[in-house]
Amino acid sequence: MRLRAAALVVVLLVVGAVQYLRPLPAVPPRPLLPASAHVPGAAPGLPWPGTGWAALGAVGLGVVATSGPEKPQPIASVAKVMTALVVLDGKPIPAGQQGPSLTVTAQDVADYAAKRDQGQSVVRVGAGEQLTEYQLLQGLLIPSGNNIADLLARWVAGSVPAFVDRMNARARAIGLKSTTFVDTSGFDPRTVSTPSDLVRLGSIAIADPVVAEVVAQPQAELPVAGTVYNVDYAVGQGGIAGIKTGSSPEAGACFLFSSPQPGFTIVGAVMGLGSLDDAFAATKALIRAAARAMQAVSVVTKDQAVGRYVSPWGSQTDILAGAQVLLVEWPGLLVRMQLEAPAAHAPLAPGSGAGTLLVTVGEQQVRVPLLTADPLFEPGNRWRLLRTDPLF
Repeated sequence: MRLRAAALVVVLLVVGAVQYLRPLPAVPPRPLLPASAHVPGAAPGLPWPGTGWAALGAVGLGVVATSGPEKPQPIASVAKVMTALVVLDGKPIPAGQQGPSLTVTAQDVADYAAKRDQGQSVVRVGAGEQLTEYQLLQGLLIPSGNNIADLLARWVAGSVPAFVDRMNARARAIGLKSTTFVDTSGFDPRTVSTPSDLVRLGSIAIADPVVAEVVAQPQAELPVAGTVYNVDYAVGQGGIAGIKTGSSPEAGACFLFSSPQPGFTIVGAVMGLGSLDDAFAATKALIRAAARAMQAVSVVTKDQAVGRYVSPWGSQTDILAGAQVLLVEWPGLLVRMQLEAPAAHAPLAPGSGAGTLLVTVGEQQVRVPLLTADPLFEPGNRWRLLRTDPLF
């Protein structure tokens, strides 16, 4: 009898020791925000132009609305936006500087004369003329010099075909699936794109401080050409801050535009209109409508509780956002919140890292660092001995 009682005591001691000493279970996070929700309101009706094709979006947000078929069409001189980006890829200009200088050659002058005689848009150059990279970009984007586009191409890539290859590679890299470049200037009607692709291109271009500065200039002074004026003669009107016009018999009138607003920048494109006046009028109407509907919103605030650890033994702590998330919203878009917090192990100090919160609106994605608000304590002796969680 005594042996049986002793054996029972030993068993209880062993069971108690196993219960007490076995590892504590990991505490999974519980999200406190819905996984997805729509931005309040319905997408507004937009004053699309009566002809042609158009798209509207914002830097970072992506395209939010389109009008007309997304079929690749000639884009004329809007192609020079990609030319400028590829030039700056090859020869970046430090902030506030002019970049390296280039000496105009006899070949460059002959190319200017040939393009002028063909009725192309050109900027006059002279043999031996010294032009900085910044001035060349002004000649490319302000008066829209086709000869400047090819001059830059030869300078950066050694030849125009090699440069065009770079343009197409860059287009693929940034997801322009319906865009093809066969020249540097858009004079060739086989250089095509869609409004949605142009919005993506414009969003990247306007984020470059050199491009943004140049396209907002109504005029520039060049050594031989003198004063040159922006073909975008609506710059500074109705919120227009650039980016690039284009017009040809095949393309009609096109305009890739941007408009800075408090906390965000509208980007849009109109294609296939009857004249640049039509393009500018359509642009101003779209900017007014978009400025009313878009807004930069604090989707998550700093120290907001976005999740919680709740242990089986009763200790708990909120999971807090380590930063504010300010994103551009458009009515009806889906806002996604994905809690990427690991399971926690007690003891855990307050302020401990707790993974991230992935916030997505349109093409905007932000990962917010997360921290614990309070300590996560270990359980007491009673819970350890009487715990009922699975052994394995």
